Amino acid sequence: MSFSASHVVPASREQVWEWHTRVGSLSRLLPPFVPMTPLQQADRLSDGTTILGLPAGLRWTSRHDLSRYRKGYAFTDVCTNAPMRMLANWRHDHRFEDHPEGTLVTDVVDTRMPKAVLDSMFAYRQQQLIEDTSLINRLKEIGHVDGLADSSSIYGAQRRFTIAITGSRGAVGRALSAQLSLAGHEIIQLVRGKVKPGQRLWNPQAPDPDLLDGVDVLVHLAGEPIFGRFNESHKNDIRDSRVGPTRKLAELVAASNTVTTMVSASAIGYYGNDRGEEILTEGSEPGDGFLADVCVEWEQATAPASDAGKRVVNIRTGVVLSGNSGILPLFKALFSTGLGGSFGDGEFWLSWIAADDLTDIYTHAIFDETYAGAVNGVSPNPVLNRGLAHAIGTEMKRPSVIPIPTFGPALLLGKEGARELALADQRVIPEVLNNHEHHFRYSTIDKALAHELGREPLWK
Repeated sequence: MSFSASHVVPASREQVWEWHTRVGSLSRLLPPFVPMTPLQQADRLSDGTTILGLPAGLRWTSRHDLSRYRKGYAFTDVCTNAPMRMLANWRHDHRFEDHPEGTLVTDVVDTRMPKAVLDSMFAYRQQQLIEDTSLINRLKEIGHVDGLADSSSIYGAQRRFTIAITGSRGAVGRALSAQLSLAGHEIIQLVRGKVKPGQRLWNPQAPDPDLLDGVDVLVHLAGEPIFGRFNESHKNDIRDSRVGPTRKLAELVAASNTVTTMVSASAIGYYGNDRGEEILTEGSEPGDGFLADVCVEWEQATAPASDAGKRVVNIRTGVVLSGNSGILPLFKALFSTGLGGSFGDGEFWLSWIAADDLTDIYTHAIFDETYAGAVNGVSPNPVLNRGLAHAIGTEMKRPSVIPIPTFGPALLLGKEGARELALADQRVIPEVLNNHEHHFRYSTIDKALAHELGREPLWK
């Protein structure tokens, strides 16, 4: 079958074309609801090769067709490896035309894949391209987007930044790295294992004094995953992986001659797990409980950097909604069986954030010098737990009326873990972001779920 879809991107054709040439564009366009992992992005749109990982060790290899390449206007990729070539029979033409409102992007695909699958994939791609290029244009306004190596950059940036990231191989770190690369900046991954090009070895307990040499901004995302049974061992890992390593990094930032900014992860656990109807802003007092205590210590650990006059931003992250990580895949699996619903009566607040909105928040915190201190990384519209259940059921067209007993989360997380995580009652508002008139891609739960679950409408 032949599939075709067009949409208008609010950016020049030259900018949209360059976006596609940069490292990170492949991962930004790959939907989370498709079982593919980017392994290699083509280094040239004319005749490069892209490789995607599939389940069971299979691969999808696409080669770019030089005969259909027109620089700035068109490129084509064709699936070439067995058995995917026979199964999919894939040829994808990407076309770019000038348009009064920016760029008309047209995708034409010849394939055996079902139309419903293509509709979901390309609706996601369309939204990603529109929002990512819009983010770049907002960064351009504050002078922090880099372009070509010469002075004719279409992005008009002041200069290229070098940004070091811990936790760069996690879900948030990968997405943020891609966005920053697409904005033209250099990424250095701080890793604890074998070092590859573009990486530096990071010992969290005793980092090398030269770890941040030549770095402009440090983004600190690393930490033991919070989800898990809250026994003493797990709780110690959560605390020890955050407080001490953050302080060591803050001391390096304080001593650095080049680092101006440290953006460090935190969490809305800061506010405690039972605040009821109280509206929580960045100025609210910390709450009670294990996670609240950890978050207070975690944020205090950045003090050496701020005391040295460096700009420090602590992103208090809410529940992240991502189609391929975190809680959403678990809910998706549960609802697909027809057994989905709220926890208990569902009368407690959930403060959430769409995955792409979270990385946008980090991006603005990196570059906008008016950001400092705590920033709530949450949507402006928290929902009750029963509202989340209803929204997921609506998007998946599955029932959402069967309540899940509250002892269910306790079996997995323990009583304390369930109370601190799955059943936490926190009505958090992003006051700082609202004061900055921050643009949210997905300010409502239904739009966020539609994007992450593949239910968005396709532009024709």
